Amino acid sequence: MTLDHLAVAGETLEAAVAHVEVALGVKMGPGGEHDHFGTHNQLIGLADGLYLEAIAANPSAGALPYPRWFDLDRLQGAPRLGNWICRTDDMDKELARFDVDAGKVVHLTRGDLRWRMAVPNSGVLPFDNRFPALIQWDVVVTPAEILTPSGVALTRLEVAHPDAEALRACVGLADPRVAFVPGEAALQATFDTPHGTRVLR
Repeated sequence: MTLDHLAVAGETLEAAVAHVEVALGVKMGPGGEHDHFGTHNQLIGLADGLYLEAIAANPSAGALPYPRWFDLDRLQGAPRLGNWICRTDDMDKELARFDVDAGKVVHLTRGDLRWRMAVPNSGVLPFDNRFPALIQWDVVVTPAEILTPSGVALTRLEVAHPDAEALRACVGLADPRVAFVPGEAALQATFDTPHGTRVLR
């Protein structure tokens, strides 16, 4: 399991994009729509095979008979760094090793992209949404490899939770950029950018 991308959620896509662009000082590129979950996004390529998305409920999608992913149905207030997403090459094996409900596998498509996501029935990930969402790409070339480099590199992702040690042990991720810290449930990412060090919350 490796870090794949980060997601900034907003009540509107415009608000989420503005939050990213102000924080990092770079423009986001186009994205697309996710019909199954009634969302849309915009993307920016990061260094080291990562990317960042701004995501929100798509107003043209209407109501769904099930919760949206990333707990977007309950999102209120200012945009925020809401989720981190880890990639696996064997979703079933990865899910079986967790002692928490990290979700059920949903097969998704957008244009030529095909992937699987582990999404809880409630839309809420374990540890107050601080547990990573899991993705398995079913394409040879992933979005991170297609996106234009932005000159932005993730240097640190702080995953805060009151039970940070239990979260760290449950996730079992070996990535020196990811730190589990005690505190109120939140995410904070630090980046090297063309404008110096920038923080995204």
